[in-house]
Amino acid sequence: MSSTPTHEVPGAIAALVQGRHQQPHDLLGQHVVEHGLLVRAFRPLASRVRVRFEDGQLLELEHEAQGVWRGVRPHTERTMDYRILTTWSDGIEHQNDDPYRFTPTLGSIDLHLIGEGRHEQLWTVLGAHVRRYDGPLGHVVGTSFAVWAPRARAVRVIGDFNDWDGAGHAMRLLGSSGVWELFVPGVGEGAAYKYEIRGADDQVRAKADPLARRTEAPPRTASVVTESSYEWGDSEWLERRARHDAHTGPMSIYEVHLQSWRQGQTYRDMAEHLVNYVVDLGFTHVELLPVMEHPYGPSWGYQVTGYFAPTARLGTPDDFRYLVDRLHQAGIGVILDWVPGHFPKDAFALARFDGLPLYEHPDPRRGDQPDWGTHVFDFGRREVRNFLVANACYWLEEFHADGLRVDAVASMLYLDYSRSDGQWLPNEYGGREHLEAIGLLQEANATAYKRNPGIVMIAEESTSWPGVTKPTGEGGLGFGLKWNMGWMNDSLRYLGQQPIHRQYHHNLLTFALMYAFSENYVLPISHDEVVHGKGSLLNKVPGSRYDQLATLRAYLAYMWSHPGKQLLFMGSEFAQPGEWADGRSLDWWLLDHAAHYRVHALVKELNALYRRHEALWRLDSSAAGFEWLDADDNGGNTVSYLRFADAERTGDVLAAVVNFSGDPKEWIRIGLPRAGRWRVALDTSGFDEFSSPSQADRVLDAEAEPWHGQPYSVTVRLAALSALYLVPVDEPTVPGDVVDDAPASQSTPGENAPDDRADDLPMPATADDGGDDDRSQA
Repeated sequence: MSSTPTHEVPGAIAALVQGRHQQPHDLLGQHVVEHGLLVRAFRPLASRVRVRFEDGQLLELEHEAQGVWRGVRPHTERTMDYRILTTWSDGIEHQNDDPYRFTPTLGSIDLHLIGEGRHEQLWTVLGAHVRRYDGPLGHVVGTSFAVWAPRARAVRVIGDFNDWDGAGHAMRLLGSSGVWELFVPGVGEGAAYKYEIRGADDQVRAKADPLARRTEAPPRTASVVTESSYEWGDSEWLERRARHDAHTGPMSIYEVHLQSWRQGQTYRDMAEHLVNYVVDLGFTHVELLPVMEHPYGPSWGYQVTGYFAPTARLGTPDDFRYLVDRLHQAGIGVILDWVPGHFPKDAFALARFDGLPLYEHPDPRRGDQPDWGTHVFDFGRREVRNFLVANACYWLEEFHADGLRVDAVASMLYLDYSRSDGQWLPNEYGGREHLEAIGLLQEANATAYKRNPGIVMIAEESTSWPGVTKPTGEGGLGFGLKWNMGWMNDSLRYLGQQPIHRQYHHNLLTFALMYAFSENYVLPISHDEVVHGKGSLLNKVPGSRYDQLATLRAYLAYMWSHPGKQLLFMGSEFAQPGEWADGRSLDWWLLDHAAHYRVHALVKELNALYRRHEALWRLDSSAAGFEWLDADDNGGNTVSYLRFADAERTGDVLAAVVNFSGDPKEWIRIGLPRAGRWRVALDTSGFDEFSSPSQADRVLDAEAEPWHGQPYSVTVRLAALSALYLVPVDEPTVPGDVVDDAPASQSTPGENAPDDRADDLPMPATADDGGDDDRSQA
């Protein structure tokens, strides 16, 4: 071991005491010197300090200067295990292990990968980790701390284990890596800590750990040492997931804000109640608004300060693992919202982490996000990109998430996003495209898909940026799916028209099919559409409550049969009239009212039909899976179309017809592609004695009368504000308990086009910005 030369000791001691020493291990700990084994310990205010070595010999230390004690064990040519015995003013001798006798917990390969920005499991080496060592004096349990702060002048660990005084826990700088490290014996699970960083500006700041995997519950801001003991029970789920392709399988998503779904419930509570509810409704996936730690609750998690920590408001990291595990065991996939575009300016977190802009871009024209009052990551800095790519992998691997929905992608892609002339910097070619952010998204997608077979990466991208779901090898962003914000905006605008006026806005229903197959889409009715004065989904519809509910039922049937996966925010499944409020629970009492329970039952029915009929999801991203029957009935406010499960159109097929007018269509004729018997699989009307009786399960014989360009047709009654599905009788559908064992495509979705992915069967059952600007500010 090296030690500080004798002539430099006074200066080194002064630097240590002042919290400025970058290599405290060179001064403290044990060092083989010319005359024996030198031991130094920092014990200010001690009255006596001794060392007990592994062979039982005791060494008396003498006070050298400013609380540093020194002694030499003569004729000793090797280091030993030892403990420090300190007597304070209480007259009692206390035994402690010495942090400065331990070698670094990061190896040269780790430091090389960090320097290159290529450490895909960054969370395994940075942050706080409980470690165990065996030695001659017994088993040692402690915590290693490691943090990247390249321009810091010095770093110390503070926590409840040292009364938040870091004088005795100065960290060492590991070469030129910018990583500071220290192993502290005796610190374990549950200890609260921060880093005391003397920045490049010589100011000392207490900072939470960027790689903390657990935090205190807000408003407290410390990081917490954690160690997982969770034993997963979802191996069968993960094995099936790896064999199947989420992009071509069924995906019906229930979007949830955990803290307001049922307020006051924990991760463990929801592992029963949320799981049972979602299983009953038949959704294939849940999507959770960000679970990453955030200081301000009304930000809904989009102002992240703890990128590697599930929010402590609802429990521990293992509690969150339990929720994901239970969802998987119940056959439900888990998608997490992920926010790599920006982060809040809270002083305890990432902002100016080492005294200067580090995680954020130093120029405010690129480093500040004016809409949300946040910082923008410096995507061109390789260590920052590594932080974000590893963070994406962390949630997929450590918490078994089945996908990430990447928030506010448009804000990342454009340098002039929400900026006026003169407030943004062009790229090196003079353009507005944020080349470094594009590179980050491509790298994150390719890495996530490479490391985690069967997952899906989803973009909330609100512009017409080309190639969002195109392979990275062809210049695309490499996402698997993209939110269809155009469809969302158009269809909700149409929904908001009076029925008599809808004939003048018919194109809002049909325009989405002009581009429906240019990307792989999700149809989102998300939290952003039911908050901040926009009104609930139900109250976007004009007319009486009766008409509102009927229209909503028809709209949901239209949504479930439209090309694209679908996402519905919580509360909309039972037509909650009130806007969503993050500070209270959903209005669950509405399920006691038949009219609202009817909507709930319809969503359950739609999901069951959706899972059962391949035609509703197999060719979501291919024009071969869709054909208009009648797209031009402006005056009648109706649309009708066919969905197919295969390009040859020999397999599963479904016909949908939707009436958004206030008038019934008595005995309307619908063209069909096949002869034989057809069954009315769904009729959204027929709720009570005032409506037309339901035609559900009615069987019709297709007549050899061509209609709508099809060789056969039937006539049906179409109630006002209603939708019908028709399916062939006895046609094969997808059994809910059948799994195709054929392997999924061996290509990496982040690198190869989604169209190249294998068409596997699903897992078994058991154009505008749509809302980025709506988030509350931290």
